[in-house]
Parts: sequence; structure tokens; C-alpha cells
Amino acid sequence: MHSLDAFAQDKLDDLKRRHLYRALNETVREDGIWIERNGRKLLSFSCNDYLNLTQHPAVKQAAISAIEEYGAGSGASRLVTGNHPLYAKLESRLARFKRAEAACVFGSGYLANAGIIPVLVGRNGLVVVDELSHACIYAGTHLSRGTVITFRHNDVTHARELLATHRGSYNHAMIVTDGVFSMDGDLAPLPELVALAENYDTWVMSDDAHGLGVVGGGRGSSFVGNSDIPVPVQMGTLSKAIGSYGGYLCASAPVIELMRNRARTLIYSTGLPPACVGAAIAALDLIEREPSYAAEPVRKAKAFTQRAGLPDAQSPIVPIVIGDEEIALRKSRLLEDEGFLAVAIRPPTVKPGTARLRLTFTAQHPDDQVERLADIVREKILA
Repeated sequence: MHSLDAFAQDKLDDLKRRHLYRALNETVREDGIWIERNGRKLLSFSCNDYLNLTQHPAVKQAAISAIEEYGAGSGASRLVTGNHPLYAKLESRLARFKRAEAACVFGSGYLANAGIIPVLVGRNGLVVVDELSHACIYAGTHLSRGTVITFRHNDVTHARELLATHRGSYNHAMIVTDGVFSMDGDLAPLPELVALAENYDTWVMSDDAHGLGVVGGGRGSSFVGNSDIPVPVQMGTLSKAIGSYGGYLCASAPVIELMRNRARTLIYSTGLPPACVGAAIAALDLIEREPSYAAEPVRKAKAFTQRAGLPDAQSPIVPIVIGDEEIALRKSRLLEDEGFLAVAIRPPTVKPGTARLRLTFTAQHPDDQVERLADIVREKILA
């Protein structure tokens, strides 16, 4: 065996021994909630298509129309010839929806975080990041070449202690956090973090990948409770509740212009296909017109947690922490036998010893099936 192959095989064998091996499973999504895997039809509680807009006729038609007018691909990076006319429309809609001066669309949420943070931090900067922030936030912090310090999850007091100790040694500082945490479903204490940042001349950046479209009347985590929390750097994705693909940043006009000039993941990436941009515009229109529909995923998550005897859901994401990786896989298979898809989440996505079933609720999940899932979880998973 070639040494490279031997190296790869040893790594794979180790993953299998620790029940951390992953494999791609071909999945046919029929209507946004029902999927087909290995010849079986399952009701999926493992998808981030919270509003089921990937299958919405208006969203699909917008994608088709964009292809017919502008083609299948953009053909180049945005700063060359890939900035097709739909981009300006989408960025204007995003900025208005998030009540920001301007917006910039990236190729994905991962590319957005990997590009934004290095532009704003640099070698003489400090990043104070919530320990449970998404992996792409950590990718951006490491690419920044600044000093990165983590604070305990949602612990504003700890963040304050870190800033009090370290802020004076750096020219710039940022607090970075998920708005809705992807594996736990809880919300960041954004009002408190913004107030803390103001006291230490520090900027706040929130990743609203799992907030846009489903909390805060659909506007995201900065708008929970009819508020308008002044988070200066609001990043998010178009691939979850929006039902398309891409990432975005909403911020002041100077910050957005700086990104267009300095964010390497924007400058050196081919522009999004017109279909993705057109679909996202149509999805935003639907969310803005129907805030009651946008509220459905959280309503169903709350109904589930109440019936299952779990802490009240704050978002469409409900974790059922199992602990052991092998047991989590076994519990996932148990639910599959009952007709539900609930994928087991294992390290390194979550900390060792916190393997879990991550349930996600969507607007179109039937209420009776939500109730049935809650009963099974209470009687067979939590018992």
C-alpha cells in the first residue's frame, strides 16, 4: 500500500473504532419534510430547511427564471464579470430586511466568516469568541492571525473579565458569537454583549445562520422580542430558512465597501449562480409577507419540548444530548425504525461526551407527527 493510502486508512480505522466515522447517504427530499434513504421513506427532523422554501413553487420558479435570463453560472468572480444584476437586488433586500445600511453576499456562510473576520481583526487584533460558536467562525478567527480567546458559553461575565484583562493590549477587538447556536438551539445574549462591547470599544459580530427567517419575526436573532439590537456586524446564510445557497453580511456602508475590497473569500471566489440569488430574493419576499408562517418552526419546537418534558425550545433546534457516541447512533437507528430521521451528531461537531440527536422543526411538519415523535422520545430515548 502506498504510504499516503496507509496514512488515510489508519485514520479511517481509528474513526471507526471510536464510532466517529461518517459516510455520505444519498437522500431524495420529496417535499421538504419527507425523504427517501436506502429505499425507505422517512419524516426528516434533521434538515435546516426550516420554512420548507427549497420546495416552494415561487422560490423554484424564481430560480428557473434567473437561469433563463442570466444562465446557469456567473462565469467569474464578482469583481471581474460575475456580478450579475440580481446581486444588487438581493443585497438591497437583505439590508432593508435586517435594517442595515448595506449588505454583501458571499459564496457561502463558511466563506463569509472565513473572509469577514480577517478583514476586521488582523495581527494587532483580539477576538473574543463564544466557545460553542460554529466551526466556520473559528476558521475565520484563525485566518485573522489575531489573538483568539474563548469565553464560556453565553457567559457575559466571563467575556467581560477577558476584555478587562486583554483589551488594552490590542488596537481592535471583536466579540463573535452565533445568534442561534446550531447544535444547542439556544440564543446568544446579544443585548448584554452589545452593551459590554460599547464599554470596551469592541465590535460585535453575530452569525445568524439559524436565526434568519425563523426568530425575531423572521428578521433574526437581533430582533427577538420585538427589539432591534444594534449588532454592527450581522452575518448569515441563504442556505437554511431561505432555502437557497450563499452567505451574507449586513453592516454599515463603509464596512461593506471594505469587504468588497479586502475579503479574500469574496475577491477570489466565483460569483453565485443566478438561480441561487433569484431564489433567495423570492424567499425573502415570502418571509416578509408572512411573519406568522415564519413563526411556525419555533411553535412546533416548543410544542415538542413541552410534550417530551424537555426545556422550552428557543429556536427550531432541539438537542437531545445522549453523551456516548455509540449510544447516540443506536438511538438514531431506533427513531429510524419508527419512521423518523434524526441524525446523530458526534465529535468534533460537538464536544466529546456530548453526542446527541439534533432535532430540527419546520413549518410543515404535521402536528400529529410532532406529538408522536415527542411521545417516542419521552418513552424510548429519555427513559
